[in-house]
Amino acid sequence: MDPLLVITNAGAGTSDEERLAAALGVLRERCSVEVAATSNPGELDGVLHRAGSRRIVVAGGDGSLHAVMSALYRRRELDKNDIGLLPMGTGNDFARGVGIPLDIEDAARVVLREKPRPMDLVVDEVGEIVVNSVHIGAGANASRRGQRWKDRLHSVGVGKANLGKLGYPIGAALTAWNPPIIRVRVEVDGVVVVDLDEPILMAAVGNGPSVGGGTELVPEADARDGRVDVMVSRSTGPLARLLYAVRLGFASHHERDDVIYLRGTQVSVSGGPFWCSADGEIYGPEHRRTWRLEPAAYRMLLP
Repeated sequence: MDPLLVITNAGAGTSDEERLAAALGVLRERCSVEVAATSNPGELDGVLHRAGSRRIVVAGGDGSLHAVMSALYRRRELDKNDIGLLPMGTGNDFARGVGIPLDIEDAARVVLREKPRPMDLVVDEVGEIVVNSVHIGAGANASRRGQRWKDRLHSVGVGKANLGKLGYPIGAALTAWNPPIIRVRVEVDGVVVVDLDEPILMAAVGNGPSVGGGTELVPEADARDGRVDVMVSRSTGPLARLLYAVRLGFASHHERDDVIYLRGTQVSVSGGPFWCSADGEIYGPEHRRTWRLEPAAYRMLLP
């Protein structure tokens, strides 16, 4: 078995350390493992500089995976190392979408037993990557509010449960009372699907299906099919928003008449201003963004 480099967050709490120790016990039965804890981009870059050809295993959530993948992409090394994931975040949406077990010992067994598979990646016009999903409008506003609550609740636990997981549902509930209605032009592969004259509730570009710890925003997305899924909600009235939210809970919102759902390889959004939530990272306000798919950009160990 090839040696492994496990990259983890230096600020992990005691419960995370216990879970990681259990996963490392599984891994070390079969191979040599080095653990590197990083707390900033400089430390992460130094760790990756000495990774060599070892398989890289990210021990963390969507944010940790995004950080490692971004660093590898900047170093032009994303296609040189097979990547594994030990889900240790509050949402773990990427792991959910690709079928990696949320039980960390089972996830470690996937790293040991499975072969790498090619995975798609989303890249914007300034070279920033999206591993799982990016969305604007109500969803991004919910993420902005949810992140504040996640930070507040992350240190609070009941038994082994971390209340940080409640951050996104709280943000979504607060946003439902007063959602932002935005006017943007959305183009998919050069074709305008909604224009500035029609307000929208939100839009999403998905490489993976879920956000916020399991909300299937683009439920048919597959990070290996060579396409991104695009969802645009025009559910702007009070009743329409309520019915949209109900259907969102059952992952059937994309079947509504006031929702556009299609696939493509490049998506441009202009107008606004609008905020973006990309793999949980919030940025903005923006007036134009373009995302394109890079098929089979890296290899991941999947069940």
